Amino acid sequence: MALKLTERGIHEAENPIEVSFREAFELLKPQLNPPFTLKVLTQEEYSNLNKAIIFGILSQPNLAEVHIKHLHAIIIDGYDFFTCMLVKIVDELYAKLLDSVKIQLIWVTKEMLNVLAIGFDKLLVALLRQIVGGDFSEGNLWLCLEMVALFLANWDCLLEEEPLILNKGLYVFLRLLADHYRVPSNPMVDGLKRMEVVYCVRLLREQFLLCLKIGRDLIRLLQDLVHIPEFKAIWKDLLLNPRQFGVDGFRDISQIYHTKTPSSYFLLRVTPEMETKLRFLLTNVKLGSQKRYQVWFAKKFLGVPGSEVILIDIVRFICCSVHPSSEIMQPDILPRWAVVGWLLTSCRKSYVEANLKLALFYDWLFYDEITDNVMNIEPAILLMLNSIPNYIEVTRTLLEFLLIVVDNYDIERKEVVSKGVSTALSTLVKRGIVSSLDVLTHCDMISPVHREMFGKLVLVMQGIHSKKLGSASIIHDMSPPPSHLLPSSLGSQHPNRVNCN
Repeated sequence: MALKLTERGIHEAENPIEVSFREAFELLKPQLNPPFTLKVLTQEEYSNLNKAIIFGILSQPNLAEVHIKHLHAIIIDGYDFFTCMLVKIVDELYAKLLDSVKIQLIWVTKEMLNVLAIGFDKLLVALLRQIVGGDFSEGNLWLCLEMVALFLANWDCLLEEEPLILNKGLYVFLRLLADHYRVPSNPMVDGLKRMEVVYCVRLLREQFLLCLKIGRDLIRLLQDLVHIPEFKAIWKDLLLNPRQFGVDGFRDISQIYHTKTPSSYFLLRVTPEMETKLRFLLTNVKLGSQKRYQVWFAKKFLGVPGSEVILIDIVRFICCSVHPSSEIMQPDILPRWAVVGWLLTSCRKSYVEANLKLALFYDWLFYDEITDNVMNIEPAILLMLNSIPNYIEVTRTLLEFLLIVVDNYDIERKEVVSKGVSTALSTLVKRGIVSSLDVLTHCDMISPVHREMFGKLVLVMQGIHSKKLGSASIIHDMSPPPSHLLPSSLGSQHPNRVNCN
């Protein structure tokens, strides 16, 4: 039987990537058995030999040790090409790889980490992205288990060589923990949860300065875990005793609020295939012609029970990582707000819908015109305005959520949140994203109470704008807010109420 890497359907064409690796393997097969012939190779010969060895390692587990020794003997580029090829296989073939090949892929990844191969961090990120949110199949849980075990086993090495990869792991495992705690208990899931908790708590306790680089989305993820005892303790220290983390200058949680999360983190929770399809949808599909693409996307990525939770990550990705150029932002191209609206109406579970809305508005709450990007807040306002009058319920539910969050997200720091939202609104008008907010304050289809509450935000916005116009320079208020957040600070309608009792 011919060796292969992937499983394919009867009428499915072979993947050209797999073909190129197998052809290199077949061509050089006589050279892959010891004793190895060592000679100076041309670039083409070197590339083909790397591909042949990769194919051998992945398809011949019994000979993997032989192949890896051969690789070590011929390497001249610090394993750069080898790891690049592994990343390519992970990004483009992982979902179709045979189980035995996936096992070998983890094995060779550990080998690359042992020799500190150039690009090993990119390989780890590629594997993290293949852990699909909301997928509780044995294969997906296995990958998650292997990755958290790898991170724990190589803690000191990663901390010394590529500390930011530990952060990427933290972001992924915090997000996955929230989903895994909703899965019925079984030995595999329980073991995985314990390892995820150990990893995340250790990093938060021992390397909090590193964790702060994640920015405000660290808080968004931690809120979903407050019911777990170890994270409840972390929350208490965050809110009541921030000096416990041993970071000079860290005095209050609001300092994290004001730090924007780098867009690279949002890529971690969508697979490369999902990213490709979403970018195609937002750059090539005409507005009005999107339905068949949306149906295909839903069938492909949202058809498995539990997969609905991935909507939260997709919305955050669209808002913060997909910023179309002016050439793409044409009236006939499907806009981001329309895709977000479709995803919002796809929610069936209340906690998913609440967290999706929080993901949509999160940058509004702490918006800073200097450090934040207006493109992150654009989809929410355009969705609210463009849903009037045909989809008024979307406008109502989003506006109501925004007003509830302003009042209840953090009562002790309500002024911070109110200022953030008001600054966001001011920026949207000033930058010409919307010409006016009058439609939200005067629309009869919106309840008078909500119109009045929103009108107060607009007044705050106007006050902020007037102060800026009257000042020669913009001074950002960095004075620390009150030193603690009470349990009541997150209202009952907020998706992640914190209880510090």
